Amino acid sequence: MKKNKKKLSFRVMWKIHGLIFVSPFLIGFIAFFLVPLFNTIYYSLNNVGVADQGGMTFEWTGIQNYINLFQTEVTTGNEPMLRLFTEENSTMLLSLPLIVVFSLFMALLANQKFKGRAVVRLLFFLPIILGLDVVMDMLTITTGSAAGLDTGSNLLAGSYVTIFLVRTLNVPMRVLYPIMTYVENIFQLISQAGVQTLVYLTALQSISPSLYEVAKMEGATAYETFWKVTIPSIMNITFFVVIYTIVDLFLKSSIAEEAYAFAFTQGKIGVGSALSVIYIFNVILVLAIAALLLRKVVKKNEK
Repeated sequence: MKKNKKKLSFRVMWKIHGLIFVSPFLIGFIAFFLVPLFNTIYYSLNNVGVADQGGMTFEWTGIQNYINLFQTEVTTGNEPMLRLFTEENSTMLLSLPLIVVFSLFMALLANQKFKGRAVVRLLFFLPIILGLDVVMDMLTITTGSAAGLDTGSNLLAGSYVTIFLVRTLNVPMRVLYPIMTYVENIFQLISQAGVQTLVYLTALQSISPSLYEVAKMEGATAYETFWKVTIPSIMNITFFVVIYTIVDLFLKSSIAEEAYAFAFTQGKIGVGSALSVIYIFNVILVLAIAALLLRKVVKKNEK
């Protein structure tokens, strides 16, 4: 008499398939992130040196490297480390909405149907495909000088517009300066918003046309359609774009350069590791706060 083999339930099979699907990420996360993270934390608690016969030597110092870190000025100037963290976080928080809004605006333009749309998309995504340095070199060769590229971008900085914003509208310079910086470096802004624009463009093209048809039949204006149809439909994508932008801005932060300078230029591997640990937890904290706030907005939008 044949025994009936017990079949796995659908839920168990679903979990197994999910585990198989994420296993490459888990292996890579453990091998290339988790293990180096634990090593960095261990280094930050020791005075690390180089042995005579090769290898590394460790002398336990506890949190002394963290104390020395905030008593040491950064390598790029006479600036305390705490002030550097404050400025980097402030710059990130001011740059984040500018990049997100700019990428959404460019995605809306690229999604419109007009003649020459393919050419416009090519020109916009050219710095992303070839790289910003290549495009700048091409423009320099074409114009004969790189100075001509700054003529239009310097319109805001040092102009009457700046004086009007500061004196008449009382806009603080700490708010205006990051905006001026991005206006002066418009190609840099485009390169930083490239991936986000592609994500937004894909999200806009995935919205069902029937939603816009219903809104039009109900007599909604273009403004109302944008806020009642477009924005709610891409709210989950906005969550992803914000998180991606925060990570991208932190990866390009000068704090990473400071950690490298401490560890490999000055030979203070323990201090550089301590800076890396604090930097990682700073990024995690900012991401947690942003995710918590955005999650509330997304859930409120879904109701």
